[in-house]
Amino acid sequence: MAYAEAGAGDHPVVLLHGLAGTAQEWSVTLRALSDTHRVAALEQRGHGHSTRVPKDVTRAAYVADVVALIDRLGGGPVTLVGQSMGGHTAMLVAAENPHLVRQLVMVEAGVGGGGDAATAPVEQWLRSWPARFPDRDAFTDFFMSADRGEARSNGTPAAGEAWADGLQFDAGGLVPCWDTDVLVEALRAVHVLPRWRAWESVSVPTHLVVAERSAIPTEQVERMRRRANVECTVIAGAGHDLHLEQPQAWRQTLERILNACGPVTEDR
Repeated sequence: MAYAEAGAGDHPVVLLHGLAGTAQEWSVTLRALSDTHRVAALEQRGHGHSTRVPKDVTRAAYVADVVALIDRLGGGPVTLVGQSMGGHTAMLVAAENPHLVRQLVMVEAGVGGGGDAATAPVEQWLRSWPARFPDRDAFTDFFMSADRGEARSNGTPAAGEAWADGLQFDAGGLVPCWDTDVLVEALRAVHVLPRWRAWESVSVPTHLVVAERSAIPTEQVERMRRRANVECTVIAGAGHDLHLEQPQAWRQTLERILNACGPVTEDR
């Protein structure tokens, strides 16, 4: 289990990337928060420098990894932030372990479901990746032109540069740091059914941060907003990778959420 860590403070923040992401995509967020918070960005199993081909890619396995990281950081409670599939994982962690989570921030993330119809376009995009890219320009050209299925729009230059930072070097160029079959299997576990029972059982303050061009179905977001103790913020001019496409708006939103949470207390 690999993770990046920065800063110090009494209010730790844990960041979870989405499918095919890495901890590197949170680098701007890490730097922005490190003066006031201890921040850790987990590279989830099957991604980055964590185990590339894990034996278990169930939702329970991803949840267990986050719990292990929080324990390593001192046992919480933490502000748990997750984007896309990472947000789905964060929701399950908060539902099952409320003592570890101070507040939940779901970034372009829903309760899952949709079955094979939801998985298919993302799988098609993952399988369209070349085995390697000769250089960053080749990758950003690919990223900008590819239909990513879930994003409802092609990538932006800022997001493309951030994704390029997560590639690994080899003798022939730049390669993705994940295995397609592993990621598809992990995504199927998200899409197999909507986790409404888990969502309704989350008791901690919850913040939905969604994009103007959101990949989350509108009816799902509206139902999520009706639960008690939920706040929703829409980031203008953004698609699914809103934290990469609109980094200033994202940073301001997260800082507002953290500042509103108040001081840490001992009797949770």
